[in-house]
Amino acid sequence: MHSDDAAGERGYDVELHRDRGALVLPLACVLGGAVVLALARHGAVLPKLTGLGAVLLGGVVLVGLLRPFRFAIGAEGLTVRRPGLRRLIRWEEVDALALDQPPAPSAPRLLLVPVPGALLDLPATERHPVDGRAAVELLDLARVRERPTAVATALAEYAGDRFVDVLGLCGREPEATA
Repeated sequence: MHSDDAAGERGYDVELHRDRGALVLPLACVLGGAVVLALARHGAVLPKLTGLGAVLLGGVVLVGLLRPFRFAIGAEGLTVRRPGLRRLIRWEEVDALALDQPPAPSAPRLLLVPVPGALLDLPATERHPVDGRAAVELLDLARVRERPTAVATALAEYAGDRFVDVLGLCGREPEATA
């Protein structure tokens, strides 16, 4: 998590960072596929198809992992930049936030319940774990470096009563995901 003195100038105080650990496997696919392609004999179709498939699969995953990402928590609201969402969600647009963990093997996630009539462009695909209202998954915490407890602390500070830490209320630690 990043917090600094210039935060007020940018309009946020806490910024989450993407976990880059997932880059190893797609990079290995691209490099391994390139080696298979380079070593394939002239006219050997199966090795060329295998190598090309590995390069394409690894490349697609790499492109997805390298897409722009931003998640900042501040006095004005949540600044989100991820696939399908790129905007500042002001606190006035937020009815509730919940840090929850669905059944294993899923990682903890942050769910948002918008104020009625706000954020109509976001599809509600989840349910708030406390009261069952329609919610939007804003963040999969497996994709960020920061621990769920650090995220919960920042959200409790800025979101106030809108935020519910279901992980803390249940008295269980989030399960590690591989």
